[in-house]
Amino acid sequence: MARSRPLTLILAGALAAGGLLALTPGAQAADAELARNGGFEAGLDGWTCTAGSGAVVTSPVHGGTKALKATPAGSDNARCSQTVTVKPNSTYALSGWVRGSYVYLGASGTGTTDVSTWTGSAPDWQKLSTSFTTGPSTTSVTIYTHGWYGTPAYQADDLSLYGPGGDPVQLPAAPTGLAAGSPTSTTVPLTWSAVSGATSYHVYRGATKIQTVTGTSATATGLTASTAYTFQVSAVNAAGESPKSAAVTATTTSGGGGGGDQGLPAHALVGYLHASFANGSGYTRMADVPDSWDVINLAFGEPTSVTSGDIRFSLCPATECPNVESVAEFKAAIKAKQAAGKKVLISIGGQNGQVQLSSTAARDAFVTSVSKIIDEYGLDGLDIDFEGHSLSLQTGDTDFRNPTSPVVVNLIQAVKTLKAKYGAKFVLTMAPETFFVQLGYQFYGSGPWGGQDPRAGAYLPVIHALRDDLTLLHVQDYNSGPIMGLDNQYHSMGGADFHIAMTDMLLTGFPVAGNADRFFPALRADQVAIGLPASTQAGNGHTTPSEVNKALDCLTKKVNCGSYQTHGTWPALRGLMAWSINWDRFNQWEFSKNFDSYNWS
Repeated sequence: MARSRPLTLILAGALAAGGLLALTPGAQAADAELARNGGFEAGLDGWTCTAGSGAVVTSPVHGGTKALKATPAGSDNARCSQTVTVKPNSTYALSGWVRGSYVYLGASGTGTTDVSTWTGSAPDWQKLSTSFTTGPSTTSVTIYTHGWYGTPAYQADDLSLYGPGGDPVQLPAAPTGLAAGSPTSTTVPLTWSAVSGATSYHVYRGATKIQTVTGTSATATGLTASTAYTFQVSAVNAAGESPKSAAVTATTTSGGGGGGDQGLPAHALVGYLHASFANGSGYTRMADVPDSWDVINLAFGEPTSVTSGDIRFSLCPATECPNVESVAEFKAAIKAKQAAGKKVLISIGGQNGQVQLSSTAARDAFVTSVSKIIDEYGLDGLDIDFEGHSLSLQTGDTDFRNPTSPVVVNLIQAVKTLKAKYGAKFVLTMAPETFFVQLGYQFYGSGPWGGQDPRAGAYLPVIHALRDDLTLLHVQDYNSGPIMGLDNQYHSMGGADFHIAMTDMLLTGFPVAGNADRFFPALRADQVAIGLPASTQAGNGHTTPSEVNKALDCLTKKVNCGSYQTHGTWPALRGLMAWSINWDRFNQWEFSKNFDSYNWS
């Protein structure tokens, strides 16, 4: 996505070009070098780089034998920083040598006016300099360098902060207020009170340090269901690590939760049945759906208006579908499928069914109307197929763990209400597009600078809040643009590589918008299926059976992986989803026959 540089940075560049920075005060007589390891001779010691963006290289260097190389990726600008102890009401000179395009050097937390300077282009080493005066109560500042979004790697070396040294840093106190939020079967969210003077926090599970974060929250991931865990937190600064906090114990929920298999086979085939409309694939009666399909999603329940929340479903009219069965025959066929062990769900949304639960009234109407459809047709549950502009994040809604946008919050509450009403056997599936899920690795909502598409990653808070109620997530690996995987490379739809990379993200987890403190935890393998078009006519990104099998081989057996290296092997991967049963019939059942013949062992 295109980004424009903030006006403040452009003005800063203009000032630097005009030489006005030369008017800043010089260093004081008793000044000393305060930046730790400014030449990076000791690696990254003393420096923290966002999203693992920084590395130390031996060429090119400005001085000594080493320099910093940092690579922006996605929504991360490769910011490397360190916190330095300073004196109040004192003047400091900040300088450094950089190479690359759009490289910045600055200081924050000064207590007066934070400063930065930058270069638009430095094909060879160029010196950046600025200065600042600390406020009356400022005892530490953060100095940093960073690049710009979508630009190549930059280099920095011999970074210097010169001025009067501050009082010796005191070891921070042990954190207090450590509390565990609502666990899932594999995660426990933790929060604690901020500690004065702390620059980061270590999180411990038992005696094992599992994370280091800069904020006052973290989520422990990769846990075992129905297991008690003990957590502690320590505070860290330049003086060292504090004693650990008082311990807190939390027990993960049962592995099945509300999102267990509900009687599904170990490897299931999910398909959408065009029940309310016809298209080029033709109408397929419920009774004519082959036994290959384990979950049948009725497409679609749609709202009376975008914001009403009032969902309606009816069979395709005979004028559009001459071979449509009667309602009684349709209901009888559903019961026959269920007697054979199949699950039949109502799918809400689709390409044309925009649903925005922007009010509590819409939320309540959604619960009432969806319940009526489930009860009338005797269905097993709900599929959420919100597309287009149904879900978006308001400005300032930046944490997927604690969403504030009404359309997101109301959807979560509505689904939880339905789950509570129908109990443990309620089947819940979701079919988001990659834009709303995996794109969240790079972009989340409107972003830190604004201007991004507010729909980016907008399904993540819904998936996360409902992960223990979720039976299946089958992201649509089609009708998608290129998406960045965990290897920080872009992957395009249509081949095994795309499905491997996109599925690996769900089964590994990822930092949302590159923020390691906001990590989207992995889903269980039995909760994940791969979504594909059943034929070339069904959607962009059709994948041949041989490529589908390569993707399954890689994800479940670690063979036929190609260039992408997965972060695990998942023999319990649930299966495949297809748009659609009708298109598979049109294509002589190629998709479902290939699934039936695949050897999972």
